[in-house]
Amino acid sequence: MSDETPRPPHRPTDQVKRASLPWKDWPEEDLDRVIQMAWEDRTPFEAIEWQFGLKENDVRALMRRYLKRKSFEMWRKRVKGMGTKHAAKRPDDVQRFRAPDQRP
Repeated sequence: MSDETPRPPHRPTDQVKRASLPWKDWPEEDLDRVIQMAWEDRTPFEAIEWQFGLKENDVRALMRRYLKRKSFEMWRKRVKGMGTKHAAKRPDDVQRFRAPDQRP
């Protein structure tokens, strides 16, 4: 038995620690993945929070920081009011946040 506190079952420790780091210290592939997930219509903000520890407002700030102004405005217009970007607004028959053939 070790004296370490067990990790939460849904999220590795390094992701929790990474969420508290400034974005400039994040690996580039993680920033790219958050941006990709934010652009995807079927990926809700809850999935980004579960995987990276970022709330919707954090994702919005990250997108504002790393996208060109016009790209950010286009993304905000697209996402605003979109029912599939929020798990609570999704139809009850959709229980996943990625397509069956998408890589984990």
